[in-house]
Amino acid sequence: MSIDFTLARHVATLTINRPERMNAMDAAHYKALSDAWLRVRDDPEIRVAIVTGAGEKSFSAGADLKSFVNAQPALSETLLTQKDQLLNRGLEVWKPVISAINGYCVGGGMTLMLASDLRIAAEHATFSVAEVKRGIFPGNGGTQRIAQQLPHAIAMELLLLGDSIDAQTALRWGLVNRVVQPSALMETALAFAHRLARNAPLAVQAAKELAIRSRDVDLATGLRLEQIMLRLLQGTEDVVEGTRAFAEKRQPEFTGR
Repeated sequence: MSIDFTLARHVATLTINRPERMNAMDAAHYKALSDAWLRVRDDPEIRVAIVTGAGEKSFSAGADLKSFVNAQPALSETLLTQKDQLLNRGLEVWKPVISAINGYCVGGGMTLMLASDLRIAAEHATFSVAEVKRGIFPGNGGTQRIAQQLPHAIAMELLLLGDSIDAQTALRWGLVNRVVQPSALMETALAFAHRLARNAPLAVQAAKELAIRSRDVDLATGLRLEQIMLRLLQGTEDVVEGTRAFAEKRQPEFTGR
C-alpha cells in the first residue's frame, strides 16, 4: 500500500497503489500523495506528471470512507488551510498533469481527475460523484470544477443525481481527451507526456498558469498578465534555442532556462 513514484525522461508517474480497496485513500495515502505532488511541483527535472491507479479496475474511489468514520478532525486542523495540500485541493502545480484512468473514477478520484489537464480513459472506465447518496457532497473542488468544466445542466445532473457515466459519455461531454483499450492506456498517456516534455518547460508552465488564472480575473487583467509573462520569457535561453532550431530545421533541445 503506497503512492508509487517513478521518474524517467522528465516524466513523473504517480500510482495510487491500493488495488485491494479500489485505490481508495485513507489519511496516510492522502499524506503520501500530497508529498508526491510537492515533489512534482518543486523538482526541476520533472516537466510532466501522470497519475493513475494500480491494477485494472480502478483509478481511484477517492476517500476510504470507512477509515474516516468517527474520525472527524479537530477544528484546528480545518483551519490549517495549507497543510498536506493536494492537486485538487488548491496546490498550485503548473507542470502539466495527465490522468490515466484505468477503471472506476469516482468521488475523490473524479475530483482528482478534474484537477488534471489531460485525461486518457480506458474503455471500461466509469465516472461519478455520488457523495449526495451518502449524505455529503464532492469536496476538494468537486462542486467547483464540475461547474467550470461542464455545461450547467450536465454539471447539475452529475452533482445532484450522483449517477455514473461511462467512458464514451465522458468523451462526448468533454471530460476526457481520449478513450482507448486498457492495454493502450499507459502507452497513450506516456506518448502525450513525452510530447509535452519536449516543449519548452517554462513556456508550458506559463501557459498553464495563465489559463488557470484566467478563471479568476477579467479579460483586461488576463491580457496584461500575458504581456508581462511573454516579456519575461523573451530573455530565456529556451527562446534562443527555439528560434535557432526553427531556422536550422531541427528539434529544439530545451533546458528550462
